[in-house]
Amino acid sequence: MAAEKLSVIIADDHTLFINGLCMLLQNEADIEIMNIAANGKEVLSLLHTHTPDLLLLDINMPGINGFEVLKKVKDYYPKIKVIMLSTYNEDHLIEKAKATGANGYLFKNVEKDELLKAMRAVAEGQSCFPHKPAAVNSTFNEVDPFLKQFQLTKREAELLQFIKQDFTNQQMADHLHLSIYTVETHRKNIMQKLNLKNPVELSKFIIQYNL
Repeated sequence: MAAEKLSVIIADDHTLFINGLCMLLQNEADIEIMNIAANGKEVLSLLHTHTPDLLLLDINMPGINGFEVLKKVKDYYPKIKVIMLSTYNEDHLIEKAKATGANGYLFKNVEKDELLKAMRAVAEGQSCFPHKPAAVNSTFNEVDPFLKQFQLTKREAELLQFIKQDFTNQQMADHLHLSIYTVETHRKNIMQKLNLKNPVELSKFIIQYNL
C-alpha cells in the first residue's frame, strides 16, 4: 500500500517565488501541493475547506501578514505544521516565529535538499530553525571605535572579521545565511567607505590597524 503524501499549501505574494517552489516540489513522490495562496486572507479562506499537513508561510504578505496568519492557524488548526519562509536572518523574527508556534523557519535562498529535509522533518514532528553561527570573535558586539569614523555598519564591521580570516564571499554568505549578492554589496561598501581600491589594499589595511 502506497504511503500517504505530505500535503502542502504554499502562501507567498511573489508569483515567481511560488512558481519556483512548485517546480522544486512537483516531482517529489511523497509531496502533494494542495493549493497556493497569494496573501494571508487567501490562506485563511483556503483552510476553511482544505487541511494540509504542512503550510509554507511567507512572513511578509499584504493585508494579514505571516505572523498573524500563524497565530490564527495555531489557534484554530493546531494540527497543521507551519514553516515560516523569510529573506530575513534576524534573531528577533526567528524567536517570534518560535514563540507564536511555528514548527520551522527557513530562508528563501535555502538549497532544495535542505528544504525537503526540513519539510519532512517537520511533518514527522520535529522542529527546524536556523542554527545561530558561532561568532568569529565572541567579544565583537559593537563596531570597533577606530572603524566608527568610517561610518561602517555593524554588519560591515563583522564581515571584516571574516575577511581577516580569509573567508571567501561564498563562505561568508553560507555562514551568515546571506545571499552571495548581499555579501558582495557589503564588500563594495566597505571598500568605498575605507577608500580602498582592491582586496590587497584591504588586507594591508586590516593588518596595519590590527583589526
